[in-house]
Amino acid sequence: MNARMRDWSTMPKVELHLHLEGAIPLPTLWELIEQHGGDETIRTPAELVNWFTYRDFAHFMETWVWMIGFLRSYEDFTCASEAVARHLASQNIVYAESFFSPSDFRHRDLDPQHLAIAIRTGLDRVPEVEVPLIVDLVRDRGPKGSARTLAAITEVAGEARVIGIGIGGYEAENPPELFADVYRTARNSGFRLTAHAGEAAGPESVWGAINALGVERIGHGVRAAEDPALVDYLVEHQTPLEVCPTSNIRTAVVSDWETHPARQLIEAGAMVTINTDDPALFHSSLAGEYEVLQERFGLEEDAIRRISRAAVEASWAPAETKARLTGSLNAWWDAAD
Repeated sequence: MNARMRDWSTMPKVELHLHLEGAIPLPTLWELIEQHGGDETIRTPAELVNWFTYRDFAHFMETWVWMIGFLRSYEDFTCASEAVARHLASQNIVYAESFFSPSDFRHRDLDPQHLAIAIRTGLDRVPEVEVPLIVDLVRDRGPKGSARTLAAITEVAGEARVIGIGIGGYEAENPPELFADVYRTARNSGFRLTAHAGEAAGPESVWGAINALGVERIGHGVRAAEDPALVDYLVEHQTPLEVCPTSNIRTAVVSDWETHPARQLIEAGAMVTINTDDPALFHSSLAGEYEVLQERFGLEEDAIRRISRAAVEASWAPAETKARLTGSLNAWWDAAD
């Protein structure tokens, strides 16, 4: 029997794959658009909502570039980060490891160090949610650009609470193997390691992230389902997958819910966590992703409970924080029984 309907908005939730820029609430983004002189394409808040519809992954990336064009100052990042944190807290998300992509803003003369501090300033205004940061080195910048960003962030990692690195962007054109030296440097500097892989590229991208980069988690990873040997590896090693179901549908990485690979990976025994990726741009929420587990994938309650706990286990939080998060989550499940 499938799980009975839960009010997932009340569950204390943990998220591991969230892009800060893509989580800016649309009212805040609209304020930024107006502040910076508006845009000929989008004239009303309603048009902004409708703007975030995509033909495919490449079209989504084009829209991302348009959107981040309205983040033009350190103060913009502080205000946007505070808005993100308040929105997370309002959804009862109590811990979220969030990506940010400083190299996307070098053309505005925003250096990674001050940008990271500006983001931390905004996040720390909302103590109800913990948001450690992961720097997205953006694979499209190439190994040299990624190395420069890593070196800059290393200077302020403690102050800005940057705990890990990742690489997003176009996988096929920039395979993981190119970034082996950058990841080695990051590991030696104490950063935790993840990488977008198996989203817009196939299983070879996941294998590359594992073998060349030595990642601890895989961002997305749904196309691993195309390679039975890779699925076996992920199950055996319990490598956490940062799965973002609605994102995959919205960007047309997956064509429909019936064929979404997440269900196959869950049933195989892979360590799947559920995340939103860019919730403001996909009109999604973490509570809504748990509804997907129930309604679209037909998972039973025990499976959903394991997935909610997997997010805590796969997080890079300190042991005492994990214990606290686990206690809160267990209390919610026990009260819901």
